[in-house]
Amino acid sequence: MLAFGRARIVSRTTITYPPLARSRLIIPHACSLVRQYRQAVSKGGDIPDTPARQLPEHAVISTFDLFSIGVGPSSSHTVGPMRAGKIFIEDLRELGLLEEVRSLKITLYGSLAATGTHHTPQAILLGLEGSDPETIETGTIPSRYEAILANKTLLLSGSHRIAYDTDRDMLWHWDKVLNTHPNGMRFSCFGDEGELLATNEYFSVGGGFVVNEKTKVDENMFYKSVDKRKVHGSRLEKTHSISDPLNKQLAAPSGGGENSSNTITENTNHPPYPFTSGDTLLALTKKNNMTIAQIVYDNEKFFGYSDDDIHSKIMKIWSVMDDCIRTGVSTSETTLPGRLGLRRRAPMLYRRLMRGLYPSIAAPGSLALESNMDRTIGPPVEDPLTLTLIENVDGVEKPHGQHGRQPRTLATRAARVVGSFDHAVLPMPPRRTDIPAMDFLSCYAIAVNEVNASGGRIVTSPTNGAAGVIPGVLKYLIEFVSDEKEKCIETFLLTASAVGMLFKRGSTISAAEGGCQAEVGVACSMAAAGFAACMGASPETVLQAAEIGIEHNLGLTCDPIDGLVQVPCIERNSLGAVKAVTAAQLSMASDGVYSVTLDEAIEAMRLTAADMSVKYKETSLSGLATTVKIPLSMPAW
Repeated sequence: MLAFGRARIVSRTTITYPPLARSRLIIPHACSLVRQYRQAVSKGGDIPDTPARQLPEHAVISTFDLFSIGVGPSSSHTVGPMRAGKIFIEDLRELGLLEEVRSLKITLYGSLAATGTHHTPQAILLGLEGSDPETIETGTIPSRYEAILANKTLLLSGSHRIAYDTDRDMLWHWDKVLNTHPNGMRFSCFGDEGELLATNEYFSVGGGFVVNEKTKVDENMFYKSVDKRKVHGSRLEKTHSISDPLNKQLAAPSGGGENSSNTITENTNHPPYPFTSGDTLLALTKKNNMTIAQIVYDNEKFFGYSDDDIHSKIMKIWSVMDDCIRTGVSTSETTLPGRLGLRRRAPMLYRRLMRGLYPSIAAPGSLALESNMDRTIGPPVEDPLTLTLIENVDGVEKPHGQHGRQPRTLATRAARVVGSFDHAVLPMPPRRTDIPAMDFLSCYAIAVNEVNASGGRIVTSPTNGAAGVIPGVLKYLIEFVSDEKEKCIETFLLTASAVGMLFKRGSTISAAEGGCQAEVGVACSMAAAGFAACMGASPETVLQAAEIGIEHNLGLTCDPIDGLVQVPCIERNSLGAVKAVTAAQLSMASDGVYSVTLDEAIEAMRLTAADMSVKYKETSLSGLATTVKIPLSMPAW
């Protein structure tokens, strides 16, 4: 047996796999799947019987592990599985087994099998071919996946070709849940004579974090495609503390003396400001006269980052977020992938705002020449919508009082007033009220999640399903509120990450464990804290904003229609962004008066997640996923 983080090695062990029909459970009706899935998870009960987990020594992880650049549409079902595939194949190479592999079996379990059919297989296969979510060219994913299926070959690590038939080699177990986490997967590889060379299980635990059966769920080890021999030791340990000397490259001063503030020393065993809860974080800010962002910033140095490193990495994260918004509002594509045929709305919403932050966009997908940058986007303000009453004249509907001539309207048709004018309660004419803050927040959040739904480049913040909330709020803040762009970006993201760390330690950021309260709910809480911090609120008020953000998302279910990260996910990000700003404003107007602390709300979320039926945890087994008549997605037999 190998140490954790490596594939287990079994020499000359012949494995006989059952026929495909026995390896997959064919379930004719959704109710049977619900019943068996619930029994597998809860052993007959509706409440999952999750084993007690040991909490990390403190909540501190790197901001750059919490905010990670990847691809859509799902952090749990796309980013995590791709990283798992890459990790498995890299371990095989390190062990000298890669060239001996002749075949491969992939088994998906639980929630990962129930709703991952649209995006998990391609993620795993491209990870096995050596791609990682941060650098893969998103536009090549569909064609590469189709080539693998058509040619029935897989190029492991980009160099070793093996035969691969997805109908034979990828197994789906909706009815089985592995002990560690609902999002489980097992990779096994075999040699010339069918002998098992190596096998390993991985769990995508939310936000792109991937852990191994031999590691703990709270561990950071497999989060990013980093060289485990070079990464800072504290990012590999469950407790996030270290006992071995730091990597010399990380520990060496970058130009200062022994006490250089840009680096950490070999004797440092903990981050300078460890915190376990909102209360301890607040106590640190008071004791050291620091903001939450300053606490997190100094903790980042513990992970070996210099001041320049921290600044450049934060700005890189924002750059990807901003590019994502721009892509979403300027695309020429009209519909999102998948059977729902969902129409994209971000370009239309952006044009309706008339005054945009990307003035070069003259139409969806077309960029105006620089000389036309000042061209107005959308209809001119002085040309309002013409409302016309509709009358029935000789059986033909005509505009009221204008028989025989066509009225001038914005869209070449009259806006219909519905209702009788002979009634005591007269009908209301249609109108649209512009609320700029709400409109921009919604537009930005929807833009990000439409890019995510189409498999584009995204920042996991803290998950892909909730990736529009934080960029949407931050974009609005720096464009319409703050005059100090870079300072605002750093303060916002560092503050938001502190709140995300508290949720990751005290509850969950995985929809498979906690429903959408663990995704949009947590993102709303993080964004509310970041917004309040950038408005100059005290640390206590910042944490209260975070509390309001999560309190009013408790119990939010994850029931995506057809297993796609589209409905209700995209609109829910819009509401999450608006709610985050409302939470921040409410906290700042409350003069420090509140009844619930952030720690209490996080614990309430954990208990709610434990009590929530598995049907509402990223399985598409109830809720909107069943009331909207789209069949549960399954692989073709």
